[in-house]
Amino acid sequence: MGQSAGSSGTARYFAELLRTFRKSRGLTQAQLGELVHVSDSYVSAVETCERIPSPEFIAAADEALEAGGLLAIATEHLAHDRYPAFFKDFAKLEADALSLWSYSSHVLDGLLQTEEYARAVINCEFPPQDDEAMERLVEARMARQQLFVRKPICLLSIVIEESVLRRPVGPPEVILAQLSHLLSCADLRNVTIQVMPLDRGGHAGLNGPMKLIETPERKQLAYLEVQGTSHLLSDVNDVAQLFQRYAMIRTQALGLEESVALIKELAAQL
Repeated sequence: MGQSAGSSGTARYFAELLRTFRKSRGLTQAQLGELVHVSDSYVSAVETCERIPSPEFIAAADEALEAGGLLAIATEHLAHDRYPAFFKDFAKLEADALSLWSYSSHVLDGLLQTEEYARAVINCEFPPQDDEAMERLVEARMARQQLFVRKPICLLSIVIEESVLRRPVGPPEVILAQLSHLLSCADLRNVTIQVMPLDRGGHAGLNGPMKLIETPERKQLAYLEVQGTSHLLSDVNDVAQLFQRYAMIRTQALGLEESVALIKELAAQL
């Protein structure tokens, strides 16, 4: 099952505040839903902490209820409640990162995923997510992508296994849109995307995916995730070893122009 908002103090406070503003304006849940273009069941789920509100809902509700920004101020805090518990701590670090390095060996890094690709990936999880939990996870994944345009900019280096690009997660049109999105990301000046080709054989990334991060305090950390569990590493020696490994992965991967050419070639085959 997906994570419930009920365990979050922030979500409970927002729900109570929303309910108070709604009732003070003399509105039912259905009437508020009509004003902000959601169903009454959506409003009810937010007010009972069964659903974490989207940023769009928060902004619309703040305006409709004339809350003067008191609801909107919760947006950033509630954003982290949409993530699985094992990812929350890293999500906060990622949002503020000065630099981030990522190596993906099974599916694309969530930072690069389109909405439809993300939905297809989450749909593969077992036990399966319910529809509401899936949409919450998709929303959270899309929200992370503000990192690409945030100021100050974050420098991102991402290495992707060719097998990830070839894996048909979703129908051809989803994969084609995803590959096109990758090319758009590769055009960004603060982003470098490299592909580890299948014919490389043995290489330094065979131990699995990793994320490396540089915080605003210039501290370097490493994040490892497998089967719904995660490890955030801060030990200098452990982190240094992973940075060395990532440096080798980059040298073994295709160069930037070659990587873009391969992505275009795979897109042309669809």
